[in-house]
Amino acid sequence: MGRAAEMTGTTAGFLRALGEQGVITPLRSEGGHRRFSRYQLRIAMRARDLVDQGTPIEAACRIIILEDQLEDALRINEQLRGKDPAADT
Repeated sequence: MGRAAEMTGTTAGFLRALGEQGVITPLRSEGGHRRFSRYQLRIAMRARDLVDQGTPIEAACRIIILEDQLEDALRINEQLRGKDPAADT
C-alpha cells in the first residue's frame, strides 16, 4: 500500500478511501497485502487530480465511475456501428 501511495502521490488513507467508495478494489496477496493494477493506479491519480482541484472525494469518485461508464458505452457503440447489419439477416 505504501508503494502504491508513493507512486500515485497520495497516502494510504486516500487509497483506502477510494476502495471504500468502490472506485478501486485491489487484489490481496497471500500475506494480505493490497495489490494494485496499473489501471487502478491511474484511477487513483485521476482522483487525486480532481481532489487537488477542490472536488470532494465522493464527487471525484462518482466522476471517475461515470467517466468509465461513458468510455465503455462509447466502445460498445463503436463496436455495434462497425457491425454489418446485413449479416444479421
